[in-house]
Amino acid sequence: MEYSGASGAASGGDEQITSNSSRRKGKKKVYHRHSPNQIQQLEAFFKECPHPDESQRIRLSRELGLESQQIKFWFQNKRTQTKTQSERQDNSTLRAENERIQCENIAIREALKNVICPACGGPPFGEEERQHSLQKLQLENAQLRQEHDKVSALLAKYAGKPVDALLGVNPPPLNFSMPTLLNPIGIKNPAVGRQLNSIGADFFSLAPYQRQVIPEMEKALMMETAATALDELIRLLQNNEPLWIKVSSNDRLVIHRDSYEKSFPRYSHFNSPGARVESSKDSGLVTMNGLKLVDMLLDSNKWIDLFPSIVTKASTLQVLEPGTRGNRSGALQLMYGQMHVLSPLVPTREFFFLRHCHQIEAGLWVIVDISYESMKDRVLNSRCWRLPSGCMIQEMPNGCSKVTWVEHVEVDDRNQTHRLYRDVVRTSSAYGAQRWIATLERMCERMAFSARLTVPANEPGGEGRRSLMMLGHRMVKNFCAILSMTPKLDFPHLSEVNNSGVRVAVRNNTEPGQPSGLVVSAATSVWIALQPQSIFNFLRDEKTRAQWDVLSSGNQAQEVGHISNGSHRGNCISLIRPFIPNENNMLLFQESCIDPLGMVIVYAPIDLPSLNVAVSGADSSNIPILPSGFIISSDGGHPDSAAANGGGASTSTANSKRSPAGSLLTVAFQILVSTPSGPNELNMESVATVNTLISSTVQRIKRALDSNMD
Repeated sequence: MEYSGASGAASGGDEQITSNSSRRKGKKKVYHRHSPNQIQQLEAFFKECPHPDESQRIRLSRELGLESQQIKFWFQNKRTQTKTQSERQDNSTLRAENERIQCENIAIREALKNVICPACGGPPFGEEERQHSLQKLQLENAQLRQEHDKVSALLAKYAGKPVDALLGVNPPPLNFSMPTLLNPIGIKNPAVGRQLNSIGADFFSLAPYQRQVIPEMEKALMMETAATALDELIRLLQNNEPLWIKVSSNDRLVIHRDSYEKSFPRYSHFNSPGARVESSKDSGLVTMNGLKLVDMLLDSNKWIDLFPSIVTKASTLQVLEPGTRGNRSGALQLMYGQMHVLSPLVPTREFFFLRHCHQIEAGLWVIVDISYESMKDRVLNSRCWRLPSGCMIQEMPNGCSKVTWVEHVEVDDRNQTHRLYRDVVRTSSAYGAQRWIATLERMCERMAFSARLTVPANEPGGEGRRSLMMLGHRMVKNFCAILSMTPKLDFPHLSEVNNSGVRVAVRNNTEPGQPSGLVVSAATSVWIALQPQSIFNFLRDEKTRAQWDVLSSGNQAQEVGHISNGSHRGNCISLIRPFIPNENNMLLFQESCIDPLGMVIVYAPIDLPSLNVAVSGADSSNIPILPSGFIISSDGGHPDSAAANGGGASTSTANSKRSPAGSLLTVAFQILVSTPSGPNELNMESVATVNTLISSTVQRIKRALDSNMD
């Protein structure tokens, strides 16, 4: 059975139903006209089931009073009609889309005819103009090469080496001091030293982004890059599965690569076999107002103060957008940052990146960092790329803030990380979100203790207490900074192959708040088969200090002052009298810090007059202080006996004292050297002194820990 026309199925109740058999015989047999109610029921059933089986057709024929064949052919015609209407609609849509694309192509062709060069405002170059411009650029390049050779010759004249041998092919990006190149150890004339420093400061500056205005076109590209990164970070912050999965070994969150690449397809920035991606996510509650935390993260100097154990150097190159007054929403900055692990065995990581702040709603901010493409080659030997990373800050009603942190970095590890720190770096304990959150929680707690109104009776008054805490913070910050030693040592003969692995560097110190003159710093990292807490308790206890401190001469030290700066009893500032012979006027100013990922013990000698200045509440920023100390952390895994032996312990000791997991101990000392008769004698004498000091201290600590833990 079928309707007399394709349109009959929808023409109302006047349709006339004929038999197929009658049509084949040339006769038109009319059964009857059906009612609108029958059509309505057939239409309703078609929406639910366009392909009824035999039993459904029989049921419909009984209900509607129609033959089964009539039902069958009605559904066939209805399906054909529906398909025809759908195809007609698709064709209309495609035809409209095609017309729209044609109009866009015509508009683009017209726009290309009138395009101008954004640099000069002129019409696009033809082939002849392009060749002329290429020749002009080649001539300018040759002139710049000649100027580079002149400056290189001038620098090499005083440094004694070609400049490319000292720094590599590309100059460093920022106006940082270059101790290896510009160190005036071998320069006898101070005027020449000042001239050389001036030349270096001008030659190694990042002029295009520090002194010039960024073009509007590039600024628009930066804003688009930051906005795209912000959208990606918000999704990473607000979602867990399937973008994030939990690693069973240490219960941390990492990005699921397949799910991420489906949502955010991107190309790899490094193609070497050592390239890898590090990702992590963590959250915590910090005792700081949300807007104050946002302001600190957008200020490069305060950013270093907030993360002194992670950020070594930072600079705001350009403020592209200051943000809305009162909430900083919309702020966009081009920044430089250098980050490190507190060990001389792990190289630093350098980034040029955009930092963008956006307020989602009242009391909720997101700050995103993203490496900027055009700055990729400006960092000397840069082997890291910052994918969208950052934090979400949610203001809580009690003056605290909930912070959720995401770290996502692509790393080109061409030179394998030192075996002692390989597990620490690869498990994101070194640079991961957990470390940022733990450091932020600790520093916010320290600031809260510094600002509290009530002071315990056994501690100095409010102003004196804050002055001493500022002095302690500066001491810890300076100590962390000296540990970011470059792989190129000032004294390469003190390498790990020929020696105990002590890294030594010499600098001419002119920074305020530190003793002026030549300073020799040395550091080493070793593995010890004990838990970090045991080593921390031993080194922090003044009663056991005589067992490792060579300055104590075997005499027991005494704590004469104490300031708590955290809820854990290990977070404090101590004044220690070390009983050094003929030094009754000298104390040790010490600060110890502990968080879930590591411990820090930093100390420096301080004379009584300087201490009295700080206790009185006066400004302590000019008190000269030269810190030394220890960094203690978990080893991140289960090192083998070779790693333990490489750390300086004997094989027998490492095997006999083997524990399921050990600790990494970094020891760093600094000494101020007076001017000798000759620079070569000074260097070797100073190096020998500090090398002996640090090696003997490490051996004393190991022997004392062995005897105390028996």
